[in-house]
Amino acid sequence: MSSEFAIKVEGVGKNYRLYDKPHHRLLQMLRGEKKIYYRDFWAVKDVSFSVRKGETVGIIGRNGSGKSTLLQMICGTLMPSTGSIEVNGRVAALLELGAGFNPEFTGRENVYMAASLYGLSREIIDAKMTAIIAFADIPDFMDQPVKTYSSGMYVRLAFAVIAHVDADILVVDEALSVGDAFFTQKCIRFLRQFMETGTVLFVSHDTAAIVNLCSKAVLLRSGKIVEIGTPKEVTEHYLAALYEANQDIRGVVADQPETSVDAKPVPTGFGTGDAKIIAVQLLDQEGEPLSWVVGGESVMLDIRCAVFRDIQRPIVGFEFKDRLGQVIFSDNTFLAYADDALSLNAGTEVVARFEFQLPLLPSGDYSISPAIASGTQEDHIQHHWLHDAMIVRVHAQTPCLGLIGVPMKKMRLRIE
Repeated sequence: MSSEFAIKVEGVGKNYRLYDKPHHRLLQMLRGEKKIYYRDFWAVKDVSFSVRKGETVGIIGRNGSGKSTLLQMICGTLMPSTGSIEVNGRVAALLELGAGFNPEFTGRENVYMAASLYGLSREIIDAKMTAIIAFADIPDFMDQPVKTYSSGMYVRLAFAVIAHVDADILVVDEALSVGDAFFTQKCIRFLRQFMETGTVLFVSHDTAAIVNLCSKAVLLRSGKIVEIGTPKEVTEHYLAALYEANQDIRGVVADQPETSVDAKPVPTGFGTGDAKIIAVQLLDQEGEPLSWVVGGESVMLDIRCAVFRDIQRPIVGFEFKDRLGQVIFSDNTFLAYADDALSLNAGTEVVARFEFQLPLLPSGDYSISPAIASGTQEDHIQHHWLHDAMIVRVHAQTPCLGLIGVPMKKMRLRIE
């Protein structure tokens, strides 16, 4: 394998034999291949991709798509049925909860055991123990059996170990979904620091985390790779597929808005098709279309929708995203009409107008993704969601650091 690659996966598959009845296993052993009592199930099939050194690659997919199986094969805890996997460097993995820990051992004993499996000597582990305990932040429980730990404490200890074994490649499978906000932020800070020099394989259902952390994303479905691309594109397609699988839809809307300012040539969307977004416009306070805006400016956003079937309790909303697909802010009409439910008749059009002041934003291109749905905030049916229907160019009059800025009323230094 070329030295520029940290991981190379070629034609990898994992096959399991499924038997309908327990005694069929014995019959299969006795009769050999004369009669087949099993059926093949491919958890992963014909998967190929490569990860360059220094890349952070996100793997996303529904439950059962083969993500965890693929990671286990890359880490060497599971052997592939077909294909080959080449890994260049020391791999530290945080897979399923509690994997690699002996529940009867104390936290401290499990640190010694787990770190030694990564090739660290007793002397090196002793030198790192204080830092590991500080990272896990469970000093009062380090000498208690881990079977008494909560799921959050398990993850704290496991992450603390892999953060201190001097790995070249870090594999994280849904670890950040467990634990409190403070520890999650600590893990994110460590990941960002590790990403400067190391390679990361990151599995999560959190599309925002994939977009925010990864330089490339892989979408798995039924054990096969559906798409490899930018995190923004892959997560959008994942969300669309997830919606289609979980809703009783009559068809994905293919038509696009007829008019939109600075619209992308082919915005993609999904929904039942009972309504369609046909126009999106960003206006100034006089109602004139804007070709660019300044952070902090007061604007109006008009979203026009055509209605093809009667809709009860309609909701129209939007997301304002940066160039990486991170949601800067969003809103919808639900709360405005929560006590006065509306209904839309087939053959009509509805225009939702949002009047707001933009936050202070760094210069660059942003996008607006509008949607029309029906139901409630928590439980609704999406009729048309349109990714990046409008591109908005922002010019910053003053330097702005971070995702957004806030208007400072006063700043001063007081010398005491």
